[in-house]
Amino acid sequence: MLLLKLITLIYTCRRFFLRQFFVPYLCIIKFYTMKLIKTLFSKQNIFLFLLIGMVFMAKLIPFHESYNQYFNLSGFIDWGIAGIFLLYGLKLNLKEVVKDVSNWKLHLLIQSGTFLLFPLLVLIFYPFIKDSEYYNIWLSVFFLASLPSTVSSSVVMVSIAKGNVTSAIFNASISGLIGIIMTPLLMSFFLVSSASSGNQTEIIEQLLIKVLLPIILGVLLNPLLKKWVTKYSNIIAEFDRLIILLIVYESFSSAFIENIFASVPSLVFVILAFSVVFLFFSVYYILKFFAERLDFKTKDVITTTFCGSKKSLVHGSLFLLVLGIPDEQKVLFLLPVMVYHSFQLFYVSWLANRIAKRMELVET
Repeated sequence: MLLLKLITLIYTCRRFFLRQFFVPYLCIIKFYTMKLIKTLFSKQNIFLFLLIGMVFMAKLIPFHESYNQYFNLSGFIDWGIAGIFLLYGLKLNLKEVVKDVSNWKLHLLIQSGTFLLFPLLVLIFYPFIKDSEYYNIWLSVFFLASLPSTVSSSVVMVSIAKGNVTSAIFNASISGLIGIIMTPLLMSFFLVSSASSGNQTEIIEQLLIKVLLPIILGVLLNPLLKKWVTKYSNIIAEFDRLIILLIVYESFSSAFIENIFASVPSLVFVILAFSVVFLFFSVYYILKFFAERLDFKTKDVITTTFCGSKKSLVHGSLFLLVLGIPDEQKVLFLLPVMVYHSFQLFYVSWLANRIAKRMELVET
């Protein structure tokens, strides 16, 4: 009888312990686990995982030139590049862009950060690097610094952080157009010495055929195809990502086939990663400093720092081919852009949500 009471008491205590302590903690763990999974597997992060997957795929199943008889990957990518810029022109609404021109101080600061501050911060190190074995590493980081800002993620992050979305759209759009001129111009100071005049002519032709003409055609067709572009905007975005993934796969395939990584020490990757993270924080806080000194509203400060510190993986991947970067250097030029893109998405996503919570507290 005593034993039965003891067993009943133990069972009752066990149920009480589970109900009062274990179950609540289990629910909390489950909640945060689901939240972590949801964050990790967001649409933007899935694209990053796919990028990493393309690198592994290039290692395991590299694309050899002989495969072109079955599927011309290079040709498909070339047409894809032209297609991306055509769609970019179709999505570019010039009327909406013109509406926000009046906020010129904000626009000038953002574009100065993208095309002047970024390159200047990298140029500071040029005298120390130009005659060293790390020159190509420096040039790959300078290539990153010369690129325009992102379009979609800039607008999305500014929206999450409750910044000036209208100005974000303007600057994201205009940055891509300025980049068509500024990126090749900035890179020409360092690529011209290693390229003949014939190669320079070919680069100009590539810019005209694959970049400028498709954008002009897209802008002209915008009034006719605006509804179609809006309706299928999600599919268009997926097409952009598909071409970028194929460019990464092709570039890394060539690198693995030619065993380029054997000549690139691990120290290079550490230097590249450190350089791009340093570059991000330098630009972010310098732009924030100037925006606050110019008495920008809080929303405009958010837009300045978010748009001005972004760099576009899309443009980086496309200009990598358009500028005629040698095949043996493509991966080296692509790496800083991929690292920077990954870092800016993960960090700025966290930062945008943090700023949004702070803005909500201020408003209440």
